[in-house]
Amino acid sequence: MKVAGVDHVWFWVSDMDRAVEFYADKLGLSVLRRGDRWTELDGGTVRLGLHGHVDGHAADHGGTAVFLVHDLDAAKAALEERGVEFDEHMGEVSGYARYASFGDPDGNSMQIIEYVSEHG
Repeated sequence: MKVAGVDHVWFWVSDMDRAVEFYADKLGLSVLRRGDRWTELDGGTVRLGLHGHVDGHAADHGGTAVFLVHDLDAAKAALEERGVEFDEHMGEVSGYARYASFGDPDGNSMQIIEYVSEHG
């Protein structure tokens, strides 16, 4: 099992409008998908995600590197066999993607993601 590459990187933001203004208007990144709690921007070879506040989860500083896989269950099992410890946070964006979260040895946040279909 090998990850297909870095899919996107995302950052927590406390104010989505302010964040989109900074990344789109000031830095000139094109908005690919816009919402109240999630926005994706075209970062060239890697998309940049902005993650707004979610009930029950504080908008921490920092972000997450997300690696693309083609079979989430198989990739998760293979990584667990190699000693990667996943946290309890597995999620799904209905009709879009499934993901699982883990950390590197220094506690940096990582995820693997499998998309339901091709996305832009």
